[in-house]
Amino acid sequence: MPAYSSPTRRLIRSRGALLAGVLGSVATLLVTTAGPAAAAPPGPDEPVQSGQAWMGAGTRIEQGPGSSADGGMSTMDTSGVQGIDVSHWQGAINWGSVKAAGIDFAYVKATEGTSYKDTRFSANYTGSYNAGLIRGAYHFARPNASNGATQAAYFAGSGGGWSKDGKTLPGVLDIEHNPSGAMCYGLSTTQMRTWVNDFYNTYKARTTRDVVIYTTASWWNTCTGNWTGMSTKSPLWVAHWGTSSPTIPSGFPTWTIWQYSATGRVGGVAGDVDRNKFNGTMTRLLALANNTA
Repeated sequence: MPAYSSPTRRLIRSRGALLAGVLGSVATLLVTTAGPAAAAPPGPDEPVQSGQAWMGAGTRIEQGPGSSADGGMSTMDTSGVQGIDVSHWQGAINWGSVKAAGIDFAYVKATEGTSYKDTRFSANYTGSYNAGLIRGAYHFARPNASNGATQAAYFAGSGGGWSKDGKTLPGVLDIEHNPSGAMCYGLSTTQMRTWVNDFYNTYKARTTRDVVIYTTASWWNTCTGNWTGMSTKSPLWVAHWGTSSPTIPSGFPTWTIWQYSATGRVGGVAGDVDRNKFNGTMTRLLALANNTA
């Protein structure tokens, strides 16, 4: 004879089964619809589409994945004035932790080409400032998309401006190996010189500052034909990974910033981040920010 079950107990069991079923359905839905924890940039063998580029996207074609462990400066070397550069590929950043890790300055991707603004620019630019870092913005050049003047104007008007507040560095023209096609973007050395000069002139007219140039010796020497025309105008940010001393492009007397690793680690940033060193003291970095150098 079956055991007696009161109406109250039957109701409790029924509600419990219904709740379990609902929770199970929700769990299944979450598992099947959740995306990856963080987006990853295109791999070395994948094309980098417009809007996807980052500082070093073309440099890795020349220099490999970017490890500085092969006889070069350690990615954990915190001597001197240290910095990082970031884009949306780093995801959400805890800038307070970055500052606590000994990072003094940061450059943030603002724009690319003629129409792309980095999706995390505002968060990174404001967050780094509020955390007490000296920060600036960079533009990833696409010389095959328009002339230099057009891209400089877009950059200056979309986050690349400058103010004498003690915390804002001059903007950066990131011009490197094309990560999406022909190394020199289909331009001759003469055309590339014109492109860079037009960018420089327009940016200076808009901001009063000399734009910083990020590049590699290999790209600059090849695509501008060992041009010396910017040596007295723009501070140099050289990218050279895995070495104890960077190779300088033709015409530049020395480096102002050195990107020595693309695989650095810093508290507050998930995964790899570019590590940089400023060639001077904190006082000199402040002078660059305030245009008193």
